[in-house]
Amino acid sequence: MRAIAVTVFPVRVRRWLRAQQRRYRIQWLRVGTVHFGNLQRLSPISGVFALDRGLAVDRYYIEQFLSVHTSDIQGHVLEIGDDAYTRMFGGDRVTKSDVLHVVEGNPKATILADLTCADHIPSDTFDCIIFTQTLQMIYDVRAALRHLYRILRPGGTLLATAHGISRIARREGVDPWGEYWHFTSQSMRRLLQETCPAAEGDIKTHGNVLAAVVSLHGLAAEELSRRELDYTDPDYEVLITLRVVKPKTTYINT
Repeated sequence: MRAIAVTVFPVRVRRWLRAQQRRYRIQWLRVGTVHFGNLQRLSPISGVFALDRGLAVDRYYIEQFLSVHTSDIQGHVLEIGDDAYTRMFGGDRVTKSDVLHVVEGNPKATILADLTCADHIPSDTFDCIIFTQTLQMIYDVRAALRHLYRILRPGGTLLATAHGISRIARREGVDPWGEYWHFTSQSMRRLLQETCPAAEGDIKTHGNVLAAVVSLHGLAAEELSRRELDYTDPDYEVLITLRVVKPKTTYINT
């Protein structure tokens, strides 16, 4: 109904209607009649991203995204932090697996690098890069995206995800790295145009107001139905997914 009203009525009419709703208390759910139940609290139900309850809502969307693009996860694959998704979705299509980490001490890391200044990683190296929930931890996101695109082989694919609506996960000075950004599909599209203008990019959003509330409270995906999780409301971007394909041929004007 809201979408229909936005299409049919001009702004001034919609404002007048809202004023009448407030004046005569004729909201769909009247003010003061909403029952918050277990959600009426100042701390989340789980403060550890649902790790004590099940699969986090954002991880549900991430795994859904990667399962759709399993065919991209092949050849020489790079993942950040560990190779869990490479193994889960790549199978025997993966011929070589590398793990990148920014700080020393990760036994799974095969490459130690800061993606904002990763000139030592050769260009055109990886057939696929799995880059989940990392972009928000990098202050210079443009430099990181340029390097990720540079180290992809022609024809290779970057599969990236980033937070939209979420609690803060890292703090500079407390954790080995901070958390600087939460994104929208609009900001992601602009970043892609600026850093990978020749690429074929596909940006999608996942989530709705219920999924956002559940995620913020640290509740698990298992506590919602598939219908509730899979419904997408573009006004509530819980997770943003990005699939970037590097052109097989680069044309140079002479």
